[in-house]
Amino acid sequence: MKKEYAIGGIAGIIVGVIMTVFTLYQMAPGMMMMEDVSSVQGFDSTVTRFEAAVAESGWKIPKVHDLQKTMKKFDKDVRAVKVFELCHPDHAGKILEKSDERIVSSLMPCRVAIYEKADGKVYVSRMNSSLMAGMMDGIIPVVMNEAAQDTEKILKSILN
Repeated sequence: MKKEYAIGGIAGIIVGVIMTVFTLYQMAPGMMMMEDVSSVQGFDSTVTRFEAAVAESGWKIPKVHDLQKTMKKFDKDVRAVKVFELCHPDHAGKILEKSDERIVSSLMPCRVAIYEKADGKVYVSRMNSSLMAGMMDGIIPVVMNEAAQDTEKILKSILN
């Protein structure tokens, strides 16, 4: 009788672990990226207000990728989409001045995308930096959380 309980308990644990891993695997992509509808009417107006909010916050936009324009060069017609690289030298410096923290430089600068979907609405997406930060060590989670909070403050001017 004890042997049957032990086998049943072990089987239950194994099934529980498998279901947990499967659930996390299914949920992970949705947790890593955040998407919201813009409260501003129109793509260009959203972009303009976003750029102004970035400037007011002390952040910089070193590069804007106009993916619609880029895709047009390859004879692809896609809806409006721009990806903004955001940089704050104070945050970046805290990571780049330390050798061990440079591993996250591939995630820098922070990126925000503004795009239109088939429903006619304008959306804003970005990486869930706070969630990602929880998996890091050293100064990285501190800086990533600060950057995430700053980014969300910037986005308040264009989000519902």
